Amino acid sequence: MPPLGLLHMRAWASLFNRLLRPSGVVCIREVHFHSQVSEAVLTSQLKPQHEKSNFIIKTPKGTRDLSPQQMVVREKILDLVIGCFKRHGAKRLDTPAFELKEMLTEKYGEDSGLIYDLKDQGGELLSLRYDLTVPFARYLAMNKVKKMKRYHVGKVWRRESPTIVQGRYREFCQCDFDIAGQFDPMIPDAECLKIMCEILSGLQLGDFLIKVNDRRILDGMLAVCGVPESKFHAICSSIDKLDKISWNDVRHEMVARKGLAPEVADRIGDYIQCHGGVSLVEEMFQDSILSQNKQAIEGLGDLKLLFEYLTLFGIAEKISFDLSLARGLDYYTGVIYEAVLLQTPAQAEESLNVGSVAAGGRYDGLVGMFDPKGHKVPCVGFSIGVERIFAIVEQRMKTSGQKIRTTETQVFVATPQKNFLHERLKLISELWDAGIKAELLYKNNPKLLTQLHYCEHMGIPLAVIIGEQELKEGVIKLRSVASREEVAIKRENLVAEIQKRLSES
Repeated sequence: MPPLGLLHMRAWASLFNRLLRPSGVVCIREVHFHSQVSEAVLTSQLKPQHEKSNFIIKTPKGTRDLSPQQMVVREKILDLVIGCFKRHGAKRLDTPAFELKEMLTEKYGEDSGLIYDLKDQGGELLSLRYDLTVPFARYLAMNKVKKMKRYHVGKVWRRESPTIVQGRYREFCQCDFDIAGQFDPMIPDAECLKIMCEILSGLQLGDFLIKVNDRRILDGMLAVCGVPESKFHAICSSIDKLDKISWNDVRHEMVARKGLAPEVADRIGDYIQCHGGVSLVEEMFQDSILSQNKQAIEGLGDLKLLFEYLTLFGIAEKISFDLSLARGLDYYTGVIYEAVLLQTPAQAEESLNVGSVAAGGRYDGLVGMFDPKGHKVPCVGFSIGVERIFAIVEQRMKTSGQKIRTTETQVFVATPQKNFLHERLKLISELWDAGIKAELLYKNNPKLLTQLHYCEHMGIPLAVIIGEQELKEGVIKLRSVASREEVAIKRENLVAEIQKRLSES
């Protein structure tokens, strides 16, 4: 028999006592019984508190805290990325961290198993967003938006095995840029690739290459090689692993795990080893087998036009037509692309193997999946792998021993004498009101040496010093922390002088 709850035990005790005692008589046994039960329950509730000796304070697997130093680097990266998005006319958008589960299902193919599902809350089945693309498509359909150039910076969650040293997490930030709307072919696509080049060049991560393919070419290739249409997505998922495992391992997965005929896998292997520029596009046009597929011909035609625009943008040499690029997500319908960093042998020894640092493509059917009438809004876009980029930058800064300022304080308010807190507070208030970033020590009577050491440690460029002599003469000493030079400035001219120095630095 399961143990009785406290309320049940009290009810039985009350009934038992009513049967055994005269009306109106208090039974000591009932009080004693209740106290015993209460003590037992209290003990059971407190017991776990005494068993926390093995408790370890840690963040959940695949997540991390970001220190002030890391946040400084992160903000610089994000500022550069967002600045580029704005330069190309994008508007900022945000969506909830979680969506209705039905909004995310059947959008990611085999990766759907990586979605974090939440417990039933108020009758709604919810999931944490897996990326920023599907929520964007839902937003367009829900608000009947037909044209939009947007960017979105936010966290996403994926229930995969994290590899922290490679910048792979379960919770991470994505920076997305997308163009939605019906436009002439390949113009928005070319701009997306141009933006990727601008960002990767601006971050100065080293040489990079953007691999380009088209899902229509990929599907056409699979069809002419003899892959059943029902297995297209599964085989694409295997091909997508070529940047992580060898062709032999991919071939083994196709044949042994996904039931593909060995000769079909070999035909696929002949194609996916091809990569090059616009000349390869022309070569594929002349391929006697691939040219028989209508989808493939359409994709090759768009790629030829894309390379024409990329040449005008001056970035064609950064782009490679690569038939092994698959991009496993189900919602891609046309051009797909992925940026990877190129490393010299020396760099490879000291750098992280982070894989792609940006990726995207065209997804013309996704919005229609949310629209009750199936109305489509063509879209193309990409995501910057901020966490992977951050991992590279962080490692380089550690290697170089570069010091990072964690604050932007421009001026420190100091005093060499006691009982000058009120004057310091009045002075720092003037600086704050003038928009100057300023600090002071939260002490009534700090030592001057302590204050100046703080300035040097924090990298604060200027210090203003006020004491009895300065107060009497109506001046403030302005000190350059690096050179330790001091000049006396009239109180009324102090703000203007500080602003002048800051603008010159």
